[in-house]
Amino acid sequence: MSQRIPLCVRGTGSFVPARVLTNDHFIRYLDTSEEWILARTGIRERRWVGAEECTSTMAIEAGRRALEDARMRASEIDLIICATATPDHMFPPTAAYIQDGLGMREIPAFDLEAACSGFIYAMMAAAAFVSAGLYRNILIFGAETLSRVGDPQDRGTCILFGDAAGAAILGPAINSEQGILHWELGCDGSRADYIVMPSGGMRRPASEETVRQREHYLRMRGREVFKFAVGKMEELIDRALAELGMAPDELALVIPHQSNLRIIQSARERLGLPPEKVAVNIDRYGNTSAASVILALDEGRRNGTLKPGDTVLVLGVGAGLTWGLFALRL
Repeated sequence: MSQRIPLCVRGTGSFVPARVLTNDHFIRYLDTSEEWILARTGIRERRWVGAEECTSTMAIEAGRRALEDARMRASEIDLIICATATPDHMFPPTAAYIQDGLGMREIPAFDLEAACSGFIYAMMAAAAFVSAGLYRNILIFGAETLSRVGDPQDRGTCILFGDAAGAAILGPAINSEQGILHWELGCDGSRADYIVMPSGGMRRPASEETVRQREHYLRMRGREVFKFAVGKMEELIDRALAELGMAPDELALVIPHQSNLRIIQSARERLGLPPEKVAVNIDRYGNTSAASVILALDEGRRNGTLKPGDTVLVLGVGAGLTWGLFALRL
């Protein structure tokens, strides 16, 4: 949909754990190699949480940095939305721990789960709240502790994931150019079993049997997900550019969800864009799901790649299978 939603990004922040895992960690005990991992994923290293860290602790630090960037106080935030597929607990919402950790007022706080598309869904939910005038300053997160859901015995998935959190503070636009220029959200539930954690929810509660069968780890039909993601990302980008009436080189940056370097490179080559126009952090952080696009957005704002007035295209495909895209003018 191409109807401007007036809002601005007042600040961003991100956090990754100190613990670095290179591919050597997996090579030591799995039938794999540096060449195999790089050829299939593009990942050289990823960050994993320590024993005392989790989704909320990372998000709290990212939130502090976003508040500093926006030069705002915690008391000025009106709503918290946390996009995560790896919450601290099934309940309460991880957003409640974030609210407490940041010393905020008793404002509304809730979680949103759309897997790798989660931050994009959170952005659109926040945009709706802001444009309706219901809340003024909204703090949104993409935060994941994926190291704890990857099966260490499955070389096809355990190598993929990293832990991270990113945050953005959204508020009403301060000029007539800022805002979301185009957006799209979707889901194909017939493919829900392509990426799934079989047990631990109410459909199949935890038991001795589910633990024995390793059903509390993520399972993924990698080939099918890869094929779907390539096609869907190309479709989303083509539709967005047509609706916006823009050429690819008019974008300051394209930020795709960091699922696989081959998917990202395929999209970049199809658009005819130079490497510096497409954000890549999967080589350093692995697939951080809902956190990946906000990590890249924060990095782009801090290193000068993104400036006021620039247009950035953000998109992702995740479990569900969900997908989402927004074009944002800063």
